[in-house]
Amino acid sequence: MNAKLWGIALLLTCTQAVLAQKYDLLIKGGHVIDPASGTNAVMDVAISKGNIVRVAISITDSSEKVIMAKGLYVTPGFIDPHTHVFVGSNANLFANGVNSVSPDDFTFRSGVTTVVDAGTSGWRSFPLFKKQVIDQSKTRILAFLNISGEGMTGADHEQNLADMQADSTAAMMKKYPEIIAGVKIGHYNGQDWAPFDRAVAAASQAGKPLFVECHLPQYSLQDQLAKMRPGDMITHTFEHISERMPIVGDDGKLRPFVLEAKKRGILFDLGHGGAGFWFDQAAPALKQGFYPNSFGTDLHRFSMNSGMKDMANVMSKFMALGLSLEQVIAIATWNPAKAIHHEELGNIKEGSIADVVILRVREGTFGFMDSAQKSITGDKKLEVEMTLKQGKVVWDLNGLSAKK
Repeated sequence: MNAKLWGIALLLTCTQAVLAQKYDLLIKGGHVIDPASGTNAVMDVAISKGNIVRVAISITDSSEKVIMAKGLYVTPGFIDPHTHVFVGSNANLFANGVNSVSPDDFTFRSGVTTVVDAGTSGWRSFPLFKKQVIDQSKTRILAFLNISGEGMTGADHEQNLADMQADSTAAMMKKYPEIIAGVKIGHYNGQDWAPFDRAVAAASQAGKPLFVECHLPQYSLQDQLAKMRPGDMITHTFEHISERMPIVGDDGKLRPFVLEAKKRGILFDLGHGGAGFWFDQAAPALKQGFYPNSFGTDLHRFSMNSGMKDMANVMSKFMALGLSLEQVIAIATWNPAKAIHHEELGNIKEGSIADVVILRVREGTFGFMDSAQKSITGDKKLEVEMTLKQGKVVWDLNGLSAKK
């Protein structure tokens, strides 16, 4: 064969090899748990162009990259609906400040692919938040918009009723409907219900949920829940501090109005944070069948090194409290996806965005802490081996995707 014909033959061979690579990435042999579709079995998952394209018992088509996941669990990317990530240079502030954290530093290593910032910005400051953080981050960042126009800028500013404008808040939400997930009310110390009512009005105008951070000591918990609509979310569910009534009474039973609110469709977020999670609330609540709808970690500068740690630790903690692996995965994925009206996330259905976590369940003796410095032990702990965001490997603990 002459050189020219040999070259043509080589080109055809290479072209055929490229065309034969049907997928960008193939995860083989992992145990897929996808609460959205009810999948709970060893399956292969194929990904192309950032989307899930096939889920089947055995996929034999070729792929540019193959991840062997035998003995591991494959789940949707985790969604954290309570974070503070409007990081900036302002001292002692959350909005554009050092009390928030850069999300990419903490998310992927714990399996989180989507966060919702919990009202760190308001209608005035959201454009800066978007430009400075959201547009620069690999983590998918959504936001609850604070009814306070400047967001979390300190006690004095967050009491300014004149800056709490329902129409302006709703207008900003309508401008960025895919990014802004709802309205947040919290950290108001006055007696007036106007901030709460304006937050509800803004959420209603935009067709979005309300997120209540219940650090509102002048409003009773019962009154707050009564004003909320089905699909609205309240956080710090298992908190036990002087600022608000705990959900479990002195008799160890859940308060009837809390059960009624849940039955009415109010969603209860964890909101762990540095002070928002107490075993003396969570343990009796779970025994009575009352589970959080989502695992908001309340990630910020002060919570990340406290009892909270990260999303994987929180999920492991709830397994130690008695929930199953399947239950904690549902609470970390499909539940929050539905709550924030982003059902393209939180699942491993064909056609969905390929946000995927590969987990190892370690067995042994592990300790878990709450906000009161109390501890419990569990025999299982989740470890994130790999995180994929839109089909790209963004965290690989032990080199599963490395060239062999």
